[in-house]
Amino acid sequence: MNKPLAFEVRPATLDEIIGQKHILGEDKILRNLINNNELPSMIFFGPPGTGKTTTAMALAEALNRPYRIFNAVTDNKKKLDQLFIEAEMSRGLIVIIDEVHRLNKDKQDILLPHIENGLITMIGATTANPYFSINPAIRSRVHLFEFYPLTQDDIEEVLTRAAKSFEDRIKIDPEVIASIARSANGDARFALNALDLASKSFMVDTITMEHLGQLSLSMNITMDKDSDNYYDTLSAFQKSIRGSDVDASLYYLAKLIQVGDFDSIERRLIATAYEDIGLANPALCARVVTALEAARKIGFPEARLPISVVVIECALSPKSKSGEASIDAALSTIRNTAFQVPKYLRLNAVGVDEDDMYDYGRADLWRKIQYLPDELKDTRFYEPQNLNSAEKTYAANNDALKQTKRSSNLKQLKKK
Repeated sequence: MNKPLAFEVRPATLDEIIGQKHILGEDKILRNLINNNELPSMIFFGPPGTGKTTTAMALAEALNRPYRIFNAVTDNKKKLDQLFIEAEMSRGLIVIIDEVHRLNKDKQDILLPHIENGLITMIGATTANPYFSINPAIRSRVHLFEFYPLTQDDIEEVLTRAAKSFEDRIKIDPEVIASIARSANGDARFALNALDLASKSFMVDTITMEHLGQLSLSMNITMDKDSDNYYDTLSAFQKSIRGSDVDASLYYLAKLIQVGDFDSIERRLIATAYEDIGLANPALCARVVTALEAARKIGFPEARLPISVVVIECALSPKSKSGEASIDAALSTIRNTAFQVPKYLRLNAVGVDEDDMYDYGRADLWRKIQYLPDELKDTRFYEPQNLNSAEKTYAANNDALKQTKRSSNLKQLKKK
């Protein structure tokens, strides 16, 4: 059985690894650890295809230490127990754990003491953010190293080196290598798989751009919805709208559409509209909901049409975060105080004289009544942030209302 190209050309030594110079370069931390014959337990985290597992294996080889690979998703507790037995007989065993963030509680509990007493050296690899996804007990016993996406130049170097392994059979046009590298999103494995497919799909001397186009490869952005890359894109999507960069907003929307997760697009876009645009353009908030309802009815690929329209509107609309700031200010007060609702506003105003009770028939008094508890009567939670468009009207109305002196003495109000 033919092995994948990514497996065939996997680097065996640290010097063969491309990228991650911030930790693998000369006089950098991982290189220095090897030079000092030291290797603590670690977790490598970063996007897929950046060399995390490959680096772990190369570190073990550099120290001439035995290592085993354990997959947190597919391997069971029995295999983990066997590794501990092996470690007892062969001190210095390195256990490389792929998808380390998926270790269940039983496996974590078994692993912890053996990491702590040094029976094994664990090197975990994950695409998830360890500060959120890794058990704090494990995280406190290891060192964390971030792996960055490979640059386009890095990917081209990986592909050029790989292409030499089959150049006696077929050659690759440099433009093909550059095109694949541009589409790989920093993922060397994706790029190598694409090159592998291209090299095996045609009986020609040289693979050209024309051949690449015929393959209809999924050369668009690759994102696993379980990876940080996906959630980073959602974050960038909202921040681009907030920053009124319409082109960036559409770019990140396109990445999300490519994944096809309508639910996440819907949640993030509605939140963005009400959080970042809000009172500056409340009619647009309603249009976002309407557009998303239409998009859900027609489904992809046509759903991109109403979504793109409101994304453009949101990006170019005036912004106001006063709605969010106001409710957060109120929530902050509630967390630190416990003032009671004034008696005259309670549903059942027990023990209150009829003249001091709220009168549903006196609309002329509604704007004169004090609704906040006495301790908070002068507190302002809503502060306008964008005096244009709709919010200018709301702010002016609020200022006018503030000129009215409100009172908690309903009996006196009723006499006026």
